[in-house]
Order: sequence, then C-alpha cells, then structure tokens
Amino acid sequence: MAASSPLYNQLKAAEPFFLLAGPNVIESEEHILRMAKHIKEIATKVGLPLVFKSSFDKANRTSSKSFRGPGMAEGLKILEKVKVAYDLPIVTDVHESSQCEAVGKVADIIQIPAFLCRQTDLLVAAAQTGKIINIKKGQFCAPSVMENSAEKIRLAGNPNVMVCERGTMFGYNDLIVDPRNFEWMREANCPVVADITHSLQQPAGKKLDCGGVASGGLRELIPCIARTAVAVGVDGIFMEVHDDPLSAPVDGPTQWPLRHLEELLEELIAIARVTKGKQRLQIDLTPYRD
Repeated sequence: MAASSPLYNQLKAAEPFFLLAGPNVIESEEHILRMAKHIKEIATKVGLPLVFKSSFDKANRTSSKSFRGPGMAEGLKILEKVKVAYDLPIVTDVHESSQCEAVGKVADIIQIPAFLCRQTDLLVAAAQTGKIINIKKGQFCAPSVMENSAEKIRLAGNPNVMVCERGTMFGYNDLIVDPRNFEWMREANCPVVADITHSLQQPAGKKLDCGGVASGGLRELIPCIARTAVAVGVDGIFMEVHDDPLSAPVDGPTQWPLRHLEELLEELIAIARVTKGKQRLQIDLTPYRD
C-alpha cells in the first residue's frame, strides 16, 4: 500500500478541524475565482486549513431541466486556475469510473457522492488515482457501511480515505442528522467529516415554475448542525458557501451566505477548542464506593 499523502497527513493533524468549502457548482470562472479568494481570506484569518470545493457537473439533479454545471473538461480548467491563482487544494465530485483519471490530475480530494458510496468500481477507480478519497455516507445507509466503503479504497492500495456524514432519510422529503453517527463512523479508522449543508436538504421538496422539482432546505439550521458536529469532535467540516444563495442555480436553500462565514467559523472553532469530543472517554463500570 502507498504511503499517506502530505495533504492527508496535514488534514488528519488539523486542530481543531479542517474546512472543505465553496459553491455547490461552478457557475462561471469569474464567480469561482472570486469565491475562492474570499473563502481563502476568511479561512486564513481564522486559522483553518482549507480545501476549496465546487462541482463541474451535478449529475444527480432531481430534474433533468435543472442546471448541472459546465461539464468536466471546462470545469477542471476552471478549478485548475483556482488551484494556481490561490495555491489551494481542490475537492470535487466524480460520478463515473471513467472520470477519475482526468479529475485526479487536478483535484487533491476526489469526492464520492452519497448515492454512489457503495459503487465498488467507482471507489476502486478513484482510489487508483492515489488522491484523497472523501466518501459521503448514503442517506439510506447505516454508519457501519462506511467501514466497508473505506476498506475498498485501502484494498485498492490507497490509504488516503475520509468518510462524510450528510444526513439520513427521514420519511420521503426530509433528512435528520444523528450525532451518534459521528462517533460510530470512527470505526472506519479515518478522518470523519460533517457535511453541515447537504444534511439539511429537503429532497425534491420544492416545485419549480417550469414544471420540475428541486431540493429545498433548512439553511437556518446550519449553525445548529455545525455546533453539534464540532462538539462531538469531527475532523473536518464540509459546507457549501455562496455570496448570493437566493440566486444560486443549485441547492440555494442549503448554501451558507458568504457574509456570515467568518462569524460561524469563529464560533465553531471556539466550541471545538473547549470540547473533548475527539477524545474517547474510557468508561469505568466497576461499582462506585465512597
């Protein structure tokens, strides 16, 4: 098995946590470069390691009429410009095994979407790039599934794997976050990331004027989920950030406003520094006697 990458070791050692953040999807080169500039300034100011996130293609949109992004070729060119201009590592999604090699030439972290977290061929193809693999837990999965998904990456010769909690289906049109999952997912023996924005989606919860449907969301609860995650002791926070969420073409209801990013991160850092969430408490069950 190959050695862990320097970035992977840096993220594992990050205190109190690392940050994966950026707009949900690439809307334009100008917008992505501007967002990367502002988010890097904020992350540097508060002292968090940052990996910039955006997607070149949202292949799992609810409606075929929905905006998907610029596509892989153009999207990777834009992400590479971000990487060079701002000296930032990149995380982006893949949806097919055939995309992994090209994406691995630009991205430092390849993200496996939640719907695809058990797809062995995709996991193996991503692992073979040697890049860090961030696997999002399916909304339909128990946390124990992540042990098997992470092991598929390792068996393909890549030790650089992370697992990400992004909510669990609750009925048909809602998600809930079970804080126990942050603890149970540690059994995968790798960094645990909390997706504090997608976990507040309301899948297919919004009808569009064009006749399609889109995901709704509960943006106002992002701080609630984030506070819980850092108190439990996650290793990283994943969040989608936008300078104008109401106009975002994808997942606007669950993107955090850029103007409030610094304020939220400062609070989360303060919580993480006082909690003992990353330390597993050894429970003594012998009878207590005065």
